[in-house]
Amino acid sequence: MIEVEVFGRERLGERDLAPGLIERLCARAASAAGLDGGHVAIVFVEAGEIARLNATHRGRAGATDVLSFPIDGAEPLHGGPPRELGDVVICPEHTVDVAEAVVHGVLHLLGMDHEVDGGEMLARQDEILRWEGLVGGPSEELAEGCEGVDGG
Repeated sequence: MIEVEVFGRERLGERDLAPGLIERLCARAASAAGLDGGHVAIVFVEAGEIARLNATHRGRAGATDVLSFPIDGAEPLHGGPPRELGDVVICPEHTVDVAEAVVHGVLHLLGMDHEVDGGEMLARQDEILRWEGLVGGPSEELAEGCEGVDGG
């Protein structure tokens, strides 16, 4: 089971997602990558905060839409506490589609990288969005602005 904590949801305002959708999107993304357990935090922040994180962790000035901070990675863990997947930080004011940003960030936590995988990550992202009945078109727009802090 994927445990999801959501922080700063009030920053979504009118763009808030249906109850349980963020959790389902995280679980679907993890499942698509072969994981059935772990913990992930989704954090919604203002532009100034994501710009600070972007500068500190990626050396890039300005705000972006989504950043991923993986912790345990996607390799199997044997025994011990549930896997700590990491944190996905999203700036709603720089994000076109919040649901897409959630999936995108979680896939980055799991080691996927749209810059080197020949389209696999973005295809999986669109598939997950379709499973939830959300229109998923080609996701190049989101891919241009985000990065996983681990290089993804």
